[in-house]
Amino acid sequence: MPENKGLVLVVEDEHHIADLQRRYLSREGFGVHVETDGNGALAAARRMRPVAIVLDIALPGMDGVEVCRRLREEGDWTPIVFVTARDEVTDRILGLELGADDYLTKPFSPHELVARVKSLLRRAAGPQRDPVRRVGRLVLDTGRRTLHVDDGPVELTTTEFNLLAFLMRHPGQVFSRDRLLAQVWGYADYRDTRVVDVYIAQLRAKLGDAGPIRTVRGVGYGVADTAR
Repeated sequence: MPENKGLVLVVEDEHHIADLQRRYLSREGFGVHVETDGNGALAAARRMRPVAIVLDIALPGMDGVEVCRRLREEGDWTPIVFVTARDEVTDRILGLELGADDYLTKPFSPHELVARVKSLLRRAAGPQRDPVRRVGRLVLDTGRRTLHVDDGPVELTTTEFNLLAFLMRHPGQVFSRDRLLAQVWGYADYRDTRVVDVYIAQLRAKLGDAGPIRTVRGVGYGVADTAR
């Protein structure tokens, strides 16, 4: 049996899909708890404190968007992978703006789901060289996974943190959206590079005038070379 890697909360009202997700995640060493509606999902997330949540958007009662919104408002930053059957950019962007860390559109391979969950957790937990980095008024600690601006803490989602950390590890360099998808998200779906723009906008909103991220039109994003 593989080593237990923690509990994943799967929220899916289509039983055959939930069972498929459970079986593939279990094979990789994750414990799995399944809920089929939003109210049950919210209660389970609060009670069980899973390492990750695979969250369908279209659910009976409270939908996945509202579940995500409430968890984030409560300060719960458990990594969330949204799952949706609606291949609409607006649905996916809304989920990311609310604090989801990744998304998959049905139908998808269960192997891809497992890979996304593992990649997200690996990036969230993996140790980094030079754990504390500073640029301007920002202090980012990749060991403790904290960010302070002017000595005050700033809450970031897992993916927001990973994106900022990647840019700050490479001061003065500019990265294309495709490169950022590959390096930060762990995949490159070139149709969805707008996702990068959404996260950059969210970081800028949270960092305010202390934000070091710059845009190079027609190329991509980077941070000032004063980072250290």
